[in-house]
Amino acid sequence: MDDPTVLVEATSSVPRLWFQKVPERKRVKNRLHLDLCAEDFETEIVRLLSLGAAVPDHQPNPELVVLFDPEGNEFCLLRS
Repeated sequence: MDDPTVLVEATSSVPRLWFQKVPERKRVKNRLHLDLCAEDFETEIVRLLSLGAAVPDHQPNPELVVLFDPEGNEFCLLRS
């Protein structure tokens, strides 16, 4: 059986993140919005797209990219 959860572990000074896939679709605005940084911005965009992220047409800020996860939740990738 596939485990529909993901735990992102980091050092003690960085928060742990826990993601869980649920059967319900997104219905309202995100309760949590992540801003992620990447040293290799272009490579990370390609990686996120390969994992199912989508990029909306309108991008208001050239220093970041707004993305949607496969369930439609928004998050941002910032240039380091």
